[in-house]
Amino acid sequence: MILGPLLPSPVAPTKVLLVPLSSNAQFKPEVRKLSQRLRAMGISSRVDDSSASIGKRYSRNDELGTPLGITVDFQTLQDQTITLRDRDSTTQVRADEAKILEAIKSLVDGSKDWAKIQEELPKFEGQEVEVAQR
Repeated sequence: MILGPLLPSPVAPTKVLLVPLSSNAQFKPEVRKLSQRLRAMGISSRVDDSSASIGKRYSRNDELGTPLGITVDFQTLQDQTITLRDRDSTTQVRADEAKILEAIKSLVDGSKDWAKIQEELPKFEGQEVEVAQR
């Protein structure tokens, strides 16, 4: 599928997609907290907690023009870090919530671009923690 011009962060109607890694109930409070914090900052977001794979959920929202995505996963529960994904490059960074929210604010207000965020925050390429099997 060929997409038309992508909406830049400052003009996209929904700025951030919140994606829990799975339907695990432990993710719900984290997602709710992030949604409330973004709302308090005046940044529009939506949650996609459908049963589709995380890749399909991101793809759907890429097509809607949502420029940024936050993933809440098992590592979030252990160390309070979250992943921020850029729609245009599909690259990701990972840091604590405060740093990610500050990055989102600067992307939305246009004071920084994704390249600058990638210089400032660690690149994320995969899960770093072992999840205990229950």
